[in-house]
Amino acid sequence: MDATDRELVALLQEDATQAYAALGKAVGLSAGAAHERVRKLRERGVIRRTTIEVDPAALGRGVLAFVMVESSVWMGDSAAAFAAIAEIQEAHVIAGTASVLVKVRTSTTEQLQYVLRRLYEIEGVSGTQATVSLETFFERPASPLGG
Repeated sequence: MDATDRELVALLQEDATQAYAALGKAVGLSAGAAHERVRKLRERGVIRRTTIEVDPAALGRGVLAFVMVESSVWMGDSAAAFAAIAEIQEAHVIAGTASVLVKVRTSTTEQLQYVLRRLYEIEGVSGTQATVSLETFFERPASPLGG
């Protein structure tokens, strides 16, 4: 990725609905050249998908928790089992005392407890430690511009 590609990605992260003419103007390209660059970024997998950001509380998902999942076996092959739990937004195999870190959003702490019970149904899970977030200062995507 060159500097122009990085600028295009940053602009799209701010607002993915921008017209190619506006993107091109911002980075010094024609609309067609900007469109072609974005197409190639998609083909290469740099841009994975285009989506919208929604306020979780507005959807009734105001409880945010991070759960450390302990296991008695290697969990690297368990992605599908974690993905099957809809309340899990992210799952990461990690190094340390736990094996997997998951980000969970639910509507209530009772629903969070239900998710924790479902985690124990995944083969190899031997424990969990949940931390409930009281407030989110910010969340941001990875920046193509560094910093």
